[in-house]
Order: sequence, then C-alpha cells, then structure tokens
Amino acid sequence: MKAIRTVAVLVVIAAAFLGGYVYRAIKSGTSSADQGSRKVLYWVDPMHPAYKSDKPGIAPDCGMKLEPVYADGGGPSAAAAGADGLSAMPVGTVEITPEKQQLIGVKYGEVEKGAGSRTIRAVGKVAIDETQIQHVHTKVEGWIDQVFVDYAGQLVKKGQPLITVYSPEMLGSQRELLLAAKARETMKGNPLPSAFDQSLSLFQAARQRLELWDLSDAQIDQVLKTGEPIKNFTVYSPGSGYVTDRKAFPQLKVMPDTDLYTIVDLSRVWIIADVFEYEAPNIHVGQTVSVTLQAVPGKTFSARVNYIQPQVDPVTRTLKVRLDIDNPGLILKPEMFADVEFRVTSATQLSVPAEAVLDAGERKTVFVDRGNGLFEPRQVTVGERVGGRIQILSGLSGGERIVTSGNFLIDSESQMKAAASGMEPKKP
Repeated sequence: MKAIRTVAVLVVIAAAFLGGYVYRAIKSGTSSADQGSRKVLYWVDPMHPAYKSDKPGIAPDCGMKLEPVYADGGGPSAAAAGADGLSAMPVGTVEITPEKQQLIGVKYGEVEKGAGSRTIRAVGKVAIDETQIQHVHTKVEGWIDQVFVDYAGQLVKKGQPLITVYSPEMLGSQRELLLAAKARETMKGNPLPSAFDQSLSLFQAARQRLELWDLSDAQIDQVLKTGEPIKNFTVYSPGSGYVTDRKAFPQLKVMPDTDLYTIVDLSRVWIIADVFEYEAPNIHVGQTVSVTLQAVPGKTFSARVNYIQPQVDPVTRTLKVRLDIDNPGLILKPEMFADVEFRVTSATQLSVPAEAVLDAGERKTVFVDRGNGLFEPRQVTVGERVGGRIQILSGLSGGERIVTSGNFLIDSESQMKAAASGMEPKKP
C-alpha cells in the first residue's frame, strides 16, 4: 500500500515537470516566432545606450535587462506600432516607454510664438557735450588790463565780466565814431541832402564796426553820451557754465586767435557707451535707454541715443554710441563710469527653452514629442539667445511639444538607430 502511494506521488511530480517544460517550450516558440521575423542587430543598456552587447543579458553597470535593437529601427514594442507607427516616422525617431522616460528624467516644454524682448548692457563714460562748449576771444589786438575770472573751474553766468582789454585799434575806432557823430550833427542844416546822407552813412559804418568787434550797445551809447572813448573795454561771458581752461593773465598781449577761456555748460552731458559690434543692429538713433552710476547709487537716469559711430574699434570690436542726458544738479561729472541698459524688442518669433537644443556645432537638434512614446529628431536653425530661451528660425512650428530634459540620452539612441538604418536625419 505504501509503495502504491509512493508511485502515485512520483507520477504527479513527473506530470508537473512535464507540463512546465511543455509550457516553456510553447512560450519560447511563440517568442522566437515573434522575434524571428525581425533581425536583431545588438542589445543595449536602456539607461546607457552607448553600451552594446552581441547577446541578451543584464547590464553590468545598472543591472537592467538589455533591450534588443532591430534592423528595422524599433525596440521590442515597436512591432505593435505597425506601418502607421514608428516605421512611418522620420529616420532617427525612437520609441521610449513611460517607465523608461521616468528613469531617464524626460521633461517637456513648448515652442512659443511671440515678440521677444531683452536687455543689452554696456559700459559707458560721462563726457562733455561738445555743443555746450564756448570759447572766448577778442576780435582785436590788445593787452589785458584786469582779470575778473582768475582760475579754472569757476562757475560763471552769461554776461558776467571776464577781463578788460586795452586796444589802440578799438580806441581809434571809438574816436572815429565820435567824429562821425559830430559830422552828422553838423550836416543836419546843410542845404544839400546828399551831404547829410553821407555823414549818416559814415556814422552808421563806424558804429557797426564797433558792434562787430563785440562792443555792446550800452558801451557804444556810453561813448556817444560822454563824448569820451572807453580806454579799456570789457569782455563778457557768452554763456553760463564752468571755466575748464583759462589763458587770460594781466598784462598779457592778446591776438584775435588767442583762446582766453573755455566755458562748458554741464546742465546737459553725453555718455559714450561701448556696444559690441554684433549688438549694433539692435541700437538705433532716438532709442531711450536707462543709465546707472556707481557714484550715484539708487538712482536711474533716462537718456536718448543721438549718434552711433560709423566705424568699429579694431582693438575692442565695439562701436561708440553717444547718449544725450540731462544733468540736474550737475550730479554727473565728466569721466565718471556708467552702466547703460538698452531695452530691445524683437519682432514676433518662435523660441524654445535653451536646454531643449542639442548643439553639435553645425547641427542643432530638438526632439519633438509625437505622442505614444515616439520622439522625432528635428534639425533646427537658431537665432539669438534671449535669457533662458533661444530663437528658432526654422525647423519647428508654434505650439509643438518638445523635450527639455533627458534629450541627450534620447539623442544617443536616435543616432544609433539612424546609423543602423544607414541614414542620417535630414535637415529641414
């Protein structure tokens, strides 16, 4: 009886073993039949596609199961895509399961369309507005008698006396004016009208000569009223500002070409900014800019571009951009350094996050999410980088979903599959 039970147990164990063997054979046959219709090129590590093996197994570095790469460019699940799935996609398109996307950290962004804006920063220096510079000269030869403004840096007002000058030529012209005035009075009773007209013309010519020599109307009227010429005539300031240069000293002989004073009005100044040559197309005359100075913390000034130098500095590769700026309270001093910000607004354009673009020199790639785990490599042409985004000139359309993280690993697999098919992704 005991022997019969033993035989029965052995029969059951043998039947179970035989059933398992048959099941594995059937499953293996089914799997082989499924894979037999597709040629396997090699096996790769899904986490590190650069690792290849000529047989299935486990990746040595991360312990993940190696996945086959087929000659038709698909993975194990690509067969389910059929003719309308992966096989219909452009060369280099890869399929990645949601689990694998999570493992490699795939994140998404979007191709945005809109007007871009950015800030161009430049370094500048405060300079004197050359249109506000005035030079003081005498128009006759003479000698300086008195000096009222006797040092550089002094603030003067328009019409303020600067110096007095003795000039024999000016003295002689005043005496001619007195004689012409006396002759005019004498000829008023002359029966010949032409005699009076001539005396009047001589008087007007003598007066006009003194006016052209910058003798004021008040001084000329004083000469006519007193009947005595002014021995030392006064030179007045032609405008308000600071004396930046002084060459007027007592007893100094002066000529018409002697530059006695240089007076600068600092109520408005220039800022000369250095802008790199590749930024020059974004700068234009009339543009409003912001200016800050370390010497004036917490205050922002508004300036306007009034001139752009036509040539590039061969050493610094920059253009000189001149800005007009008001100087209330004379806070801005010549030679101060300034930080200049140009706000630039561009036309409507496409842009993507900077990390979405894989830059390989001449070739720049962005992966587009085509849905169902399919990622298409798209060759793009890029423009300027504005902050964290890059302008796209061609290759993408507004609203497309793109990969912003994990695209390096996706690109590795894409290139391997493109190489396996003997083709490279076409440029747009």
